[in-house]
Amino acid sequence: MAGIHHDSSGGTHAAGGSLWRDLLSLSLYKRNQGRVARQVTFAVIALTLSIGIWRLSQLLPLWFGSTGVDLGVLRFLVPGLLLAAGLWLAFRIVNVPRFADFLIAVETEMTKVSWPSADEVVRSSAVIIFLIFALAAILAAYDLFWWFVLRSIQGLS
Repeated sequence: MAGIHHDSSGGTHAAGGSLWRDLLSLSLYKRNQGRVARQVTFAVIALTLSIGIWRLSQLLPLWFGSTGVDLGVLRFLVPGLLLAAGLWLAFRIVNVPRFADFLIAVETEMTKVSWPSADEVVRSSAVIIFLIFALAAILAAYDLFWWFVLRSIQGLS
């Protein structure tokens, strides 16, 4: 049946209930696997959330300042509570089994990548930068050529 899952104890539960149970759980899923991928993912989510909440705290006085409402402690309490809830949610998201398994698989695949050495990166970058400037010069030459040709056809030289 769609939307119903069987758990290991033989019972059934709704699919939505599993997500809430995972989000409210205190346990860490596969604690020692995919640590770097999970930590980086959490850090990016937390940084994005923090920037958004900081911006919210800057905008609250602008939104409610003209109404004459004294925000006082609420200016910091509301963003602080949102930040705490968002950080908890971000922490739990990286421990939801499906997402954690994905991050573990990503980290495993990243270990299989053959990364270039610093010298190879520098040489490849130099070649690409040179080619970009060479192509820009060629396009500029074509542009000037056609500019002179079209100006002479129009008799505006």
